[in-house]
Amino acid sequence: MTEAVDPGVATAAAPGATSAAGSQAPPFSKGYTSYVMWLLLGIYIINFLDRQVLNILIEDIKLELKLTDTQMGLLGGLAFAIFYTVLGIPIARLAERKNRAVIIGSSVAVWSGFTALCATAGNFWQLILYRIGVGVGEAGCTPPAHSLIVDYVPKEKRASALAFYSMGTPIGSLIGLIMGGLVADAYGWRAAFLVAGVPGLLFAALAVFTLKEPRARIARHAAQVQAASATFGETLRYLGTKKTFWFIAFAAAIKAFIGYGHAPFTASFFFRNHTEEVAELAALFGGIFGFDLQSRGFVGLALGIMSGTAGTLGALAGGMIADRFGKNDLRAYMVTPAIASLLTIPIYILAVTVGSAPLAFCFLAINAFLGTLWYGPVYGTGQSVVPPHMRATAAAILLFIINLIGLGLGPLAVGALSDFSANVMLTNAGLSVEACKTAAGAAKATCASAVGEGVRYALITSALFGLIAFACFWIARKTIREDNVS
Repeated sequence: MTEAVDPGVATAAAPGATSAAGSQAPPFSKGYTSYVMWLLLGIYIINFLDRQVLNILIEDIKLELKLTDTQMGLLGGLAFAIFYTVLGIPIARLAERKNRAVIIGSSVAVWSGFTALCATAGNFWQLILYRIGVGVGEAGCTPPAHSLIVDYVPKEKRASALAFYSMGTPIGSLIGLIMGGLVADAYGWRAAFLVAGVPGLLFAALAVFTLKEPRARIARHAAQVQAASATFGETLRYLGTKKTFWFIAFAAAIKAFIGYGHAPFTASFFFRNHTEEVAELAALFGGIFGFDLQSRGFVGLALGIMSGTAGTLGALAGGMIADRFGKNDLRAYMVTPAIASLLTIPIYILAVTVGSAPLAFCFLAINAFLGTLWYGPVYGTGQSVVPPHMRATAAAILLFIINLIGLGLGPLAVGALSDFSANVMLTNAGLSVEACKTAAGAAKATCASAVGEGVRYALITSALFGLIAFACFWIARKTIREDNVS
C-alpha cells in the first residue's frame, strides 16, 4: 500500500511543479508535503473511525437501550448530520481567512472527546447529544483540509491528492469495524467508544504544532484574501453558474445516501440472516488463530478487512484514473464514477441475496471498490470549478449537500424502511413488535425472519438509487470542460 501511494503524494510536491494557487512553486519541500498528506490522512482516518465505530455496536446498543432500527438510523444519521453539515459552512468561511491547521486540530480534539463520552450514555437522548457533539467537531475537518491540500499540490495531481485523503473513509471504517468488534467482544460496547476517542487527542496536537499554514508563502492567494475575499453569497452565486458542480453534488449525495444508509445495517444484516453460519465461521477462525472470536468480532473483521481494503484501493484508483485520463479529456473525471454507479447495483443485490455468508462478503468487497471510485473525481472537480479564494467554502457547500442528503437521510430511510417492512410481514403473520419481545418457538422464528427480511428489503431498495447517481454523473460529463477554471 505504501509503495503504491507515497510516490503519487511525493510527486505532487515536486520542485518546480505548478501549485494549486497559480504558477507559484510548491510552498514547502517534497518531504514536508508528503508528511502533511499522511498527517491529514491519519486525521481523516480518525474522523471516520469515530464516526463509524457505532455501526458494529448497533445490535448491542439497540438491545441494551431497547431501541428500534428507526432510532438507530436517526442516531447514526440525521442527529449527527444536521450539525455536521450546517456548521461546516461557517467553519469553512473561517478557514478562508484563518489558520486552517488550528481549526483542524481543535476540531479533532472536540469530536474525539465526544466520542469517548458516548461510553457514558445511559439512554437514547444522551447518546443523541454526544453524537451531535461528534458531528460538531467533525464539521471542522474536511473543508479546511481540502482547501489546504489544494494549496500544497499542483493542479495535475489534485484528484489523486484528494483521493489519497479520501482513503480515510474506508480505512477509518475498516479500523472502526475491526477495533469496535474486538473491543466490544472483550469489554463491551462502551469500552469501544473509549478506545476510539483516545487517538484523536494525539492527532489534534500534531495538527496544531506541526501543520503549517501555506498562505503566507503563496503570494497570489494572500493578495486575493486581502483584496477580494468572496462572501458566502458571492461564492453561492458563482457556483450557480456552474452546472457541473450541482450535478456532481447531487450524484455524490445519492452515492452517500446509499453508502451511509447501508453502513449501520450491514453487520445487522449478517447477524439476522446468516446467524448460524457467522457463528460457525467465528469459531473456525478463532480456533485457527488461537483466540476466542465471537460473531460480532468476526463480522467486524470480515467487513473491515475485505470491504475496507477494497474501498481504500477504490478511492486511490479513482483519483489516479481521473488524473491520468483527465489530462487529455476532463470528461474522464465523470465517466469512471458513472459506470461504477451502474455496476454496484447488481453486485450489491447479489451480496444481500446469496445464501453463503463468505460469498456475500466477497460481493461486498467488489461493491466497496466500485463504491469509492467517485471520491477523487468529485472532490477534485469541486475544487476545480472555483478560484482559490472560494475553495474552502465550495468544499463546505459540496459536503453540506452530500452529507445532509446522504448521511442525514440515508441511515434514517433504511432504518425506517427496515422497520416498516418487518412490521408488514409480522402483521401478515398475525404478530406484532410487542408480541415478538416475548415470543417463543415458531412465533420467535417468524419474528427473526421478519426483521431479517425487513433489513434485506431496505438495503436492496436503497441500492437502486444508484441509477440516479449514474444519470447525474453522465450529465455532468457534458459541462465539465466549460466549467473548469483552475
